[in-house]
Amino acid sequence: MSSRFYVGTRKGLFTFEKGNSGWSQTGADFLGVPVPMLLSDHRNNALFIAAEHEHFGTKLHRSKDGGKTWDELEPPVYPEKPDDAPLIVDPWRKVEVPWSLKKVWSMETGGNSDGELWCGTIPGGLFRSTDHGESWELNESLWNRPERSKWSGGGYDFPGIHSICVHPEDPEKIALGISCGGVWRTADGGKSWTQNAHGMVYDFIPEEQGAAEPDSQDPHCMVQCRKSPERFWVQHHCAIYRSDNGAESWTEVKDVSPSGFGFAVAVHPEDPDTAWFVPAKKDEMRYPVDGKFVINRTRDGGNTFETISKGLPEGPSYDLVYRHALVVGEDGTTLVTGSTTGSLWVSEDGGDSWAHLTAHLPPVYCVKFG
Repeated sequence: MSSRFYVGTRKGLFTFEKGNSGWSQTGADFLGVPVPMLLSDHRNNALFIAAEHEHFGTKLHRSKDGGKTWDELEPPVYPEKPDDAPLIVDPWRKVEVPWSLKKVWSMETGGNSDGELWCGTIPGGLFRSTDHGESWELNESLWNRPERSKWSGGGYDFPGIHSICVHPEDPEKIALGISCGGVWRTADGGKSWTQNAHGMVYDFIPEEQGAAEPDSQDPHCMVQCRKSPERFWVQHHCAIYRSDNGAESWTEVKDVSPSGFGFAVAVHPEDPDTAWFVPAKKDEMRYPVDGKFVINRTRDGGNTFETISKGLPEGPSYDLVYRHALVVGEDGTTLVTGSTTGSLWVSEDGGDSWAHLTAHLPPVYCVKFG
């Protein structure tokens, strides 16, 4: 059973552990500092966080002892912009996309070496480290794709890489979820890339105006099943999608009640047919449908869904769960989710019921098991 998890919030990093009397908060670090992303590296028990220091910008911090002490690391740095680099303008906002780090939006372990890490950023650059985060190199193959001119900002002003899925058996195979830039795949460790958001559609854009244009699709979050890595799930801006061929193409999961819109998705590590979602009212609304906060679960590959409310707020509730704030443990039965209102829930029965741990955290950005 997973017995420790970390919570990154608008005002710091918080640690929760399971003891004889249940779950409780056991640590608070970087208080007052936004922590939008964290990574627990199970290969060497290292913990990485991105921290957005007001005066000094984004920094990375690494702990090798469960958060007792921290090393400060330099964040990914974009190389100097060449004089002949093309001007990239956000198609929606009509402003130039910057050539510099705005946010660390995703981190994931690699598999080619113990020190390999991947980092996804806003405005859309993917970085790789081979020395445990001590240094980073921009993946220029992706950054220089001409299709990048079609990427646009979603929830943030500029496009960003929010999901990095590394194949558990072949780490040369990597899939990225980009908002709003579709799904990109590599089979050679990032030397070359293909666009694979085929099948995704915007339901509010006419077909003739590019509703199915893969280079502008907005997957909100993408996850891969560890046991069956050909199975992917995506929570898209307009619907839930499933892939059965390693994220090469996508099938829409229809008729999801109360909503197919949301941000977060988690997949069972051993059962590719079981996944959890947090539905919400779509587009600019972004709050639970009818003010009722629930968790959706499918256990048959999306053919049917259960809407679970046991242990969740009974009265009106307007909690929203961000992309990285729903996670399932390695046991497949322990789940944690945190909301924009600072509430935190844990389930120890696969999502059948939920226990409310606290309502007093800062807004939750991300949760990860340690």
